[in-house]
Amino acid sequence: MIFHSLPARANTFMPPQGTEVASQFDTLYAFLLVASLISFVILIGGLFLFVMKYKRKSIDDKTAYITHNTFLEFLWSFIPFVIFMVVAVWGIVIYNNMKATTEDAVEIHVIGKKWQWDFLYKNGKTVTNTTDAAGNIVYSTMIVPEKTPIKLIMTSREQSDSIKPVIHSFFIPAFRIKQDVVPGQYSSLYFTADKKGEFQVFCTEYCGDAHSKMLAKVRVVSKEEYDQWLIKETEALMNLANLSPAELGKLVYQQNQCSGCHTINGSPLVGPSFKGLLGSDRKFADGASQKADENYIRASILNPNGQVVEGFQSGVMPVYKGVLTDEQISQVIEFIKSLN
Repeated sequence: MIFHSLPARANTFMPPQGTEVASQFDTLYAFLLVASLISFVILIGGLFLFVMKYKRKSIDDKTAYITHNTFLEFLWSFIPFVIFMVVAVWGIVIYNNMKATTEDAVEIHVIGKKWQWDFLYKNGKTVTNTTDAAGNIVYSTMIVPEKTPIKLIMTSREQSDSIKPVIHSFFIPAFRIKQDVVPGQYSSLYFTADKKGEFQVFCTEYCGDAHSKMLAKVRVVSKEEYDQWLIKETEALMNLANLSPAELGKLVYQQNQCSGCHTINGSPLVGPSFKGLLGSDRKFADGASQKADENYIRASILNPNGQVVEGFQSGVMPVYKGVLTDEQISQVIEFIKSLN
């Protein structure tokens, strides 16, 4: 189900191979398994053989005096040494292949947050989690061209100063690549996908309550399809200039997953509904009250725990100070006005 776009090979328990490095990785892994199995059979099989053959048969039996055998001692040390050196060099070669990139690689910024992956392209396109009409999370999808070097520039950042950033780890099993995403610095990851399809992305560094839900996908398409998608998205970004502030505010509402907590039909969820919000009387958990005007909405976005509406929990909504610009907040306010 995770790798539904590519059928799993019948002769392996590994995920489908989405890159050439994945094939090299699996070959090394198979060698390690076979070598370990052979070593296990020789060691444990020899142990049982000697136990049965040379066990004491009577109380009068005495252990024979055995001197060392220099040749055997050399062999059982030298052969494992050679195997370990082969594996070490083999692993270094694959590691270097994983890190190899070219100057013409397509660069994509990856931002890890609690708990989502955001992808930023050079044309300004940002791909982030959204929600559908039913309130379900639609995980972000990074679209990349087939057989083209890709360079991911990654960092960890949170949506507000009040939430401390944590280490994430970006892992694509089908590509056999994984890299820690560290706050305050950039790390890089490289790959060249040679098969079209969708591949699952996981976070493999525990980062809090919703760690298991920090998912995303990589969609590999043909170079022609990628170019068409990029042109379409660039034109869409240029067309944003023709949208009204309320329409832009709706985009901010969708892109920041506000619909997961605030409906636009009047029904409350985790937070109050946006429909009919402006101009309404708000009663707070501390007994105070206020009319919801533009200043109230702005303060609620920047510091939602300052005044918690009666009947709702504190500490649920993230702080958007430093995340949304003043222009975006104004657009959200205009969007809320349009719902009255």
